[in-house]
Amino acid sequence: MKRKSYSPAEKAKIVLEAIKGELTLAQISSKYGAHATQINKWKKQGVAQLAEGFTDKKKSLKVDHDTEVSELYEQIGRLKVENEFLKKKIKLFA
Repeated sequence: MKRKSYSPAEKAKIVLEAIKGELTLAQISSKYGAHATQINKWKKQGVAQLAEGFTDKKKSLKVDHDTEVSELYEQIGRLKVENEFLKKKIKLFA
């Protein structure tokens, strides 16, 4: 017997129904064919990720930007050193 897989959209729909509480877990389970334990896991996961949706994305973008800038400065430094080294070596052979 092949397991049924649910898309993220289907999981979200099931979790929303579970959070609303209009139907019991058994009713939701029979309606969508998912086990009640699995619906509870998805519900916990959904509630945990719901809080992340309200975090300040500017702060996380700023941190990502700062790390990217520092990595680029490091790369520029390495390339400058290599360039100077190659300039010195070329003068020896010219």
